[in-house]
Amino acid sequence: MTDYPIDGRTAPGFEPVREAFEANFTQGHELGAAFAVTIEGETVVDLRGGFADRERAMPWDEATIAGVYSSGKAVTALLIAEAVSAGRIDYEAAVASYWPEFAANGKAAITVAEALSHQAGLCGFIEPMEPEDWLDWDLICARLAAMAPLWSPGSASGYHPQTAGFIAGEIYRRATGVTIGAALRDRDAGIFCGLQPDEIARAAYMPKPPAAPDLGPLTDLKRAAFLRPWSAPAKVSREAWMAAELPASNMHASASALARFMVPFANGGAAGEDRRAIDPDVVADALRPRISGEDLVLPFDLSWAAGMMANCDGCFGPSPDALGHADFGGSCVVVDPARRLTAAYVMGKMSPFLIGDPRAKRLIEATYAALANQG
Repeated sequence: MTDYPIDGRTAPGFEPVREAFEANFTQGHELGAAFAVTIEGETVVDLRGGFADRERAMPWDEATIAGVYSSGKAVTALLIAEAVSAGRIDYEAAVASYWPEFAANGKAAITVAEALSHQAGLCGFIEPMEPEDWLDWDLICARLAAMAPLWSPGSASGYHPQTAGFIAGEIYRRATGVTIGAALRDRDAGIFCGLQPDEIARAAYMPKPPAAPDLGPLTDLKRAAFLRPWSAPAKVSREAWMAAELPASNMHASASALARFMVPFANGGAAGEDRRAIDPDVVADALRPRISGEDLVLPFDLSWAAGMMANCDGCFGPSPDALGHADFGGSCVVVDPARRLTAAYVMGKMSPFLIGDPRAKRLIEATYAALANQG
């Protein structure tokens, strides 16, 4: 028995996933967490456990949502793919064709796909700014539009931890007429980008990680992206941050909502009755590698698709066909078209891992082992 309440369900054959989930708690790695898996659009794992509050008085339940930070970039990638499938966005079109101001200072030729795969050269701001400026959407978009790239666009990837959400979000807003946050709210997806007060009350307490991320040898690009006092929102209340729309870093969701939302990417574009399907050719285009090699910001060799990364040293399980996104802190989203599988892990207790948090890896590996045992 565990001292932490564990709830949820596993389909027959997936009981070892629950055992792995419980082990994360009994070994002291969790405060509260959830994990979900779908196969061919059907939920086969939906687990939650532990506590959603600092005092350990509120069990993590079906209503609990957690900050998923950069894992939300996978959600944005799927929304963009939907817009591409609807003919509103073209991956190969210039960002400036939707957002004319973006063409300034040598950025006229940057394509949507290059921007989504972190090739735009806009990983952060070199010049000092107030960290609370991140909560002003129009201000940040204006700075990005006027900014000169920090490297030659298209020559390399360099992870854009905060700015990716503004670039993708502004493309989406200009092409569709709605923001990322509004699009999620309109479809009642159970994923939020900008919380209302009643939703803030459902959000899990998240202790900060014990250390800064290991970025390897530091460069000006890495400092701008992660380590400057203005590299991320600060000097604002928790409530103000949670209420803002920051698609790259402050989405909130349950694991089950994330896993269900990503189904079209794993299922050839097919979705449930309440969701529009994505053209299979668009899914293939969204998930194909756009650039591979040493990332200029993250300390890894990475292969980037249009908004997600290909499997990196088994971070998203044993399947070479898997893609996903993780966040500094532990959450992750996995899509595996070969197995028609999606998975999502969210948690309260943050870790110092950029990708490949051992808690999530244990759960993903247990899922694939269960699949292998079923033949």
